[in-house]
Amino acid sequence: MPEPAFVRRVESVSVADRVTSEIRRAILAGRLRPGQEFSLRQIAGQLGVSFIPVREALRSLEAEGLLITRRGRSATVAPLDPEELHSICELRRRIEPELAARACALTTSADLDALDAQITHQPDPHSHPDECYDAHRNLLLDLLRPAATNWDLRMLQMLWRATERYLRVGFDLLDRTASDADRFDSAERDLLAGYRTQDPEQARAAMLRHVDWNERIADRGLAA
Repeated sequence: MPEPAFVRRVESVSVADRVTSEIRRAILAGRLRPGQEFSLRQIAGQLGVSFIPVREALRSLEAEGLLITRRGRSATVAPLDPEELHSICELRRRIEPELAARACALTTSADLDALDAQITHQPDPHSHPDECYDAHRNLLLDLLRPAATNWDLRMLQMLWRATERYLRVGFDLLDRTASDADRFDSAERDLLAGYRTQDPEQARAAMLRHVDWNERIADRGLAA
């Protein structure tokens, strides 16, 4: 006789989660522009869902710093702010280099070979930029995960997405003969080289260079 169930079966991904992901992607990609105001009715209509999952999504995205919700049924995309960018990168400098220093000792050569293969076979340069950014976040996640707690990873995912808004603006101002995938390729291989030394200080320095590189490109976008 089956045991009584204490909880109900749920879908692995809720409608609210999918709505959150889609609105977040629109903000990061600049389809919803900094300072742009929109109504729940407008977004719900475009997504083909009710107000309820949209309202839940907006709460989550406001907590991530991507939106400012208004009284009533509207929200505004958070503006891009140089001080915010520098605060985001400063937090990353406090977390990522230290995790990298610990994680490099827990990462094998086989692990690094697998990550190197991912870089080699990352999205086609002509594919949608979203795929390049997703692949880059996944690589950072794989590099830091061995030494990271669940809370570290939650915080980092938020910081990486916040950085991405600024990074996309900076990349858009660079020579468009080079794809975003090409630019990530060089930066990512520098990270792997730091890990391959199995020297915590080299891994820490490589991750610090990576965050600094992110900030320089993003700063260029804001300056323009």
